[in-house]
Amino acid sequence: MTSTRQWLLASVALLCVCGAVESKRNFKCPSGCSCTKESIICVGTLQIPRTIPNEINSLFIEGNKIEMITKNAFRGLRDLTHLSLANNKMRFLPRDLFFDLDSLLELDLRGNSFQCICDNKWLMMWLKNTNATVSDVFCAGPGDMKGKRLNDLPIPPGDSFFCLHLTDFVRHQSISIQSMSADIFAFKEDIYVAMAAPDSNSCVVMEWDHIEMNFRKFDNITGKSVVGCKSVLIDDHILIIVTQLFGGSHIYKFDNRQNKFTKFQTIEVFNISKPNDIEVFQMDREWYFVIVDSSKAGLSTLYKWSDQPDRNETGFYSYQFLHEWFRDTDAEFVELDGKSYLILTSRSQSPVIYLWNKSTLKFIFHGEIPHVDDVVAVKAFRVEGELYLAMTCYIGDSKILKWTNKQFTEVQALPSRGAMILQPFTFTDKHYLALGSDYSFSQIYLWDVETKTFHKFKDIYVQSPRSFTAVTTDRRNFIFSSSFKGKSMVFENIIVDLSL
Repeated sequence: MTSTRQWLLASVALLCVCGAVESKRNFKCPSGCSCTKESIICVGTLQIPRTIPNEINSLFIEGNKIEMITKNAFRGLRDLTHLSLANNKMRFLPRDLFFDLDSLLELDLRGNSFQCICDNKWLMMWLKNTNATVSDVFCAGPGDMKGKRLNDLPIPPGDSFFCLHLTDFVRHQSISIQSMSADIFAFKEDIYVAMAAPDSNSCVVMEWDHIEMNFRKFDNITGKSVVGCKSVLIDDHILIIVTQLFGGSHIYKFDNRQNKFTKFQTIEVFNISKPNDIEVFQMDREWYFVIVDSSKAGLSTLYKWSDQPDRNETGFYSYQFLHEWFRDTDAEFVELDGKSYLILTSRSQSPVIYLWNKSTLKFIFHGEIPHVDDVVAVKAFRVEGELYLAMTCYIGDSKILKWTNKQFTEVQALPSRGAMILQPFTFTDKHYLALGSDYSFSQIYLWDVETKTFHKFKDIYVQSPRSFTAVTTDRRNFIFSSSFKGKSMVFENIIVDLSL
């Protein structure tokens, strides 16, 4: 910073300290300025007043290369009727700068480089409500706002000018249910969540109450050692796949007449010993799901929907066995470059990728994802059109990988001792990761568009979280977090407008 600029900033800063208390002191007109008892004119000079008498009614500070000014610079100048800050280099004006100017009739702000972002939102609001005559004020940036007149910008919401920047997550509801998973689904314009609750040997279905604005119990599917509940909507019918450690696994269908879920099908699980995850997806208009088996003796199994009443065949049936003897922990289906892939993670080896073969209509082994071990969960997400994977590791660092040059490569590591879930989600164009831990607070990370990495954003408390599921309803955004050892929690994503 040049010495001239430092002097200017120091002089303007003195306005806020001395302006309101110096009215009775002797005022010395700066060199290069023209001063009377009623006015001060400093045009094209490096010298500006250190103090301003309260009696002044005209203050012209033009062409002085001023870049910033303090919010109290004009406090106490209740008789000021004319003010010009034209042809300076100001990009922002501090909020409520003109708060005390009750007599102001004319204001000139031309020739500055005002940025039409959150910091100047207050100015736009003030311009729409003041009785003073104000020169046209135009946006100098950012790019999409350049050349627009501040007075023409809409009142929020309505344009990117408005800085709904600061987001937060606050606790909205606690639910006295211990659960392994939470699957959100919509049915007949209502929002539901299916929770696998092994402690109560049930799959608890909850419904969003639009009046009370919280989740309430809707149905309870009883079973034995339930570890997974996953919904799928087929031909206007809602099904819930329920996996169990004992007693087999079943599919339940919603019965409109009884207004509850009733057993629809028993799943063939001869090769599944310890179900750990259910992944549902659709390819070429056909529905599939994978039950991931985490035992040494089991087989992760692909099931396909078949609807052939003439063959007495309506339901999901085993279609392909995958990945034998590897203690699989999670599966994720992704579509990329017109191809379909299935990623399986494991506690005992590197994640593997299967590619859907359109000739044989089966998944074939495609390759491994090296240098990532002991993965308990995998989630795919996209940011700015790029495909990423969030790999959760219970021991060591969890990983963020990016699809580059036809392979996944690591781009970020996150400390994650005791983590069972690293869940990506997006609200209002902001990208987050929720990292759940058994030993500490869960952490929410926020995507940084500059560094293209995730930065720690907030800690939230959920005891032994097993899932974080995003849900939007009634124009509000929530994260539903299941807890294995405590209450399941619902957090609301709120937005704070810093410019007001």
